[in-house]
Amino acid sequence: MSPESKKLFNIIILGIGFMFMFTAFQTCGNVAQTVIRSLNRTDFHGSGYTSMAIIYGVFSASNLITPSVVAIVGPQLSMFASGLFYSMYIAVFIQPFPWSFYTASVFIGIAAAESDRRTVFIALTVISLVGTVLFFLIRQPEAENVLGEEESSEDQEPEVRDSAQNTMAKAVDAFRKSLKLCVTREMLLLSVPTAYTGLELTFFSGVYGTCIGAVNKFGTEEKSLIGLSGIFIGIGEILGGSLFGLLSKNNRFGRNPVVLLGILVHFIAFYLIFLNMPGDAPIAPVEGTDSSAYIKSSKEVAILCSFLLGLGDSCFNTQLLSILGFLHAEDSAPAFAVFKFVQSICAAVAFFYSNYLLLHWQLLVMVIFGFFGTVSFFSVEWDAAAIVARGSDYRSI
Repeated sequence: MSPESKKLFNIIILGIGFMFMFTAFQTCGNVAQTVIRSLNRTDFHGSGYTSMAIIYGVFSASNLITPSVVAIVGPQLSMFASGLFYSMYIAVFIQPFPWSFYTASVFIGIAAAESDRRTVFIALTVISLVGTVLFFLIRQPEAENVLGEEESSEDQEPEVRDSAQNTMAKAVDAFRKSLKLCVTREMLLLSVPTAYTGLELTFFSGVYGTCIGAVNKFGTEEKSLIGLSGIFIGIGEILGGSLFGLLSKNNRFGRNPVVLLGILVHFIAFYLIFLNMPGDAPIAPVEGTDSSAYIKSSKEVAILCSFLLGLGDSCFNTQLLSILGFLHAEDSAPAFAVFKFVQSICAAVAFFYSNYLLLHWQLLVMVIFGFFGTVSFFSVEWDAAAIVARGSDYRSI
């Protein structure tokens, strides 16, 4: 297999593996609060919001050391171990206990009857494990002769003997780079929109589905709408990722228009959700809520908002990942570690306050962070465009 074919094969395997793994995990997270709320009728007592807060809290702390771990054990083994922890968390829902539920949340960073619940989460666990096992199919790239073809194998022997020391040095260096990046100007500015993506990630992946399932005025379809909402969030993500991710190379207008579109789409979605959903929907009891919204709660508007949430999220994430990859093209791992650190810690905070804040307060927090995050992103992009126009290195911002 040629090097180009091997790279393409690895990309396909990674895509399929992550698709399986995160399909299971995101589905689990989308219904976690509703499932746990229904289980609280029994001897089990827990909170899906708290579980997700633990996951993203631990995830945020571990992201700073992730480049070091990858440097030591390699990306393939790291992804396999992570997949096992994701699968373990999903499997806990098959027969949940409070201690195992929250413990599994640490390790990874039901609306239906019990037999149905077990069947669903057994299936999700299997799907996650299939994605995890696929990582073993990744082909290792052929080692390049970085010393030049004219050098003999004897000249390379000292490097082989010092490989262990070099690996540890790389791990320490990656950790130091992550810490240094945290205080650079562009990273501080990009931390604001990154924080916003963490807040809205919490909202569309956990809170909004819970809100839909709690509105009794949707009738007997309220619980089934949770799954439909997740589907339309995914459709919005796919559409946005296709338009603004795959076609970004031909974008002559920069990244700002896409981010502007994303925040406008989200503001429209937040306003419609504010009108369409009762304020106590995120923290409603297991019986649901009979409170009235500002307009008559509409299932069609609720699903439309799901699509808009996914579309707006894809706008932000594609452009943030694009600008980070361009800023740090030669050594992207520390930059993406900081990105995930900020995003995850904000997601953890949002899941925590979702246990207590009414819907309109949660929407207000996202509007504030979304506005200032958009302004901060514009600032970095404008500086980058000016430096590129002068012929300087983009990464010198």
